[in-house]
Amino acid sequence: MPERKSYHHGNLRQALVEATATLIQEMGPQAFTLAEAARRAGVSSAAPYRHFRGRDDLIEEVARQGFLDFADRLESAFDQGRPRNLTAFLRMGQAYLDFAAERPGYYMAMFESGISIAGNPDLAKASDQAQSVLVRAAEALSQPLPAAKRPPARMVANHVWALSHGVVELFSRGKPGGRSSVEPSEMLESGAIIYLRGLGLIPE
Repeated sequence: MPERKSYHHGNLRQALVEATATLIQEMGPQAFTLAEAARRAGVSSAAPYRHFRGRDDLIEEVARQGFLDFADRLESAFDQGRPRNLTAFLRMGQAYLDFAAERPGYYMAMFESGISIAGNPDLAKASDQAQSVLVRAAEALSQPLPAAKRPPARMVANHVWALSHGVVELFSRGKPGGRSSVEPSEMLESGAIIYLRGLGLIPE
């Protein structure tokens, strides 16, 4: 068991969030108790209730913080479409893969824990912030087309989000090369290009 640490009141909340993210990464989002999160953070089993109503509330906070970091990464990757909108859009796909690899506990809390995003206004706001970056990127890609031929930006954002998530789930977990000889980043980029070309957002 990790060495027990003592957290004063000011950082207890964040200590619990980080301990929970680690537990989710190690055990999955449903395989630990609030008491285990407290032990991992080095506090009593009653301490989490100073900040959280229960385990799901704590997981929702992990997910909220994850979405905020995720949104920042997407924003930085898109960089207002520099140097080209397509290049920037594809960079966002790599940012998606990097986030899943570098912060797996947060990623699993966001997408695999079964929490209700709509039921938590702060969590919903953070999720929308991340999605809005993809929507703006899709809008930028469609600008050269006549207005009547532009696909709905939110639809494009949702499809690319789903494609990215699928690559993470099917090809970015476990032993590299275990399911495909193609790198996940290459698979995501080629899939996104085929999809965007089919919509007429990039030329043949």
